[in-house]
Amino acid sequence: MEREPNEDGRGSATGKRKTAIARVRVQVGTGLIQVNDRPLEEYFPRTLWTTQVKAPIELTNMAGKLDVFAKVTGGGLTGQAEAIRHGISRALLEINPEFRDSLKKEGFLTRDARAKERKKFGQKGARKRFQFSKR
Repeated sequence: MEREPNEDGRGSATGKRKTAIARVRVQVGTGLIQVNDRPLEEYFPRTLWTTQVKAPIELTNMAGKLDVFAKVTGGGLTGQAEAIRHGISRALLEINPEFRDSLKKEGFLTRDARAKERKKFGQKGARKRFQFSKR
C-alpha cells in the first residue's frame, strides 16, 4: 500500500482525541496555521497547546513551508490541540508517505483512545463505591 507523494502538495485528514474532532487541511504555503478561522496563538493561549499542534510539522522539517487550516469541535482545549496534532500528522502522510516512520515513532499517528470512564449506577463514580457501613 505504498503511495506516491502528492503532486499538488495538499492533504486533508481527521484527527480525534477524547470527544474532540478536528478536520485538518494542509497545503504548501508560508507557515500560516489557523484554527476555526483564528490564528493558532489566539485560539490556544498556552504555549503548551501551540507546541503540541506544531510538533508534527517541526518533526518533519516542514515548518514555514505549509499552511494548516483546522476546524475543531467538542472537548476542551487540550483535547482539541491533540486532535489537531493527530489530524496534521495524518494529512502530512498524504503529502509525503516517507514521513510515516518518524511520525509513528513519536506516536502522532496513533489515536489516543483514553477517555473518561462513565459513572456506574449504584456507585458514586466510575470506580468509587458509596461508603460501606457494617453497623
